[in-house]
Amino acid sequence: MTRPACIKNWQEIRGADDSSYPDSAELMSIGSPFGRTFGLTRIGIHHELLKPGRRTSWPHAEKTEEEFAYVIEGTPDVWLDGYLHRLAPGDAVGFPAGTGIAHTFINNTDSDVRMLVVGECFRADNQVRYPLHPDRNARIGDQYWADVPQVPLGPHDGLPDRLRQSNGPF
Repeated sequence: MTRPACIKNWQEIRGADDSSYPDSAELMSIGSPFGRTFGLTRIGIHHELLKPGRRTSWPHAEKTEEEFAYVIEGTPDVWLDGYLHRLAPGDAVGFPAGTGIAHTFINNTDSDVRMLVVGECFRADNQVRYPLHPDRNARIGDQYWADVPQVPLGPHDGLPDRLRQSNGPF
């Protein structure tokens, strides 16, 4: 019997290593979109492969979309409002909608990090704020979350160590 289409290994559905923001050469994590592959329309489920010296995204906060991340392998840092917190396999982080907590995951180690990320699929009412990228906020128009709860940011610049040391690309 052949394997049914509702069974997939993350490596079978892994996307190309080309994820970046518009006008940026910085490569982000490599995603395996389980939700899309299985035709799920309400939740997004991704296996994220985070190579050394990369981050999952630019630091951001979302107004109406919830997100959950679980560390499978490796020891990434989660950047929360300007502070780094080291994670280990088995650690999970949850982001309820509307809190204004800006976040990203950074791999400052020499080994790959593997994470399972679950969140809501695109919501038309969602808005986003990138606290360290005002140009991105200006470009996203109505998707910009202008009335985000204000939280003073800590001292960390949100960059992976390797990217900061190489002076590019941001």
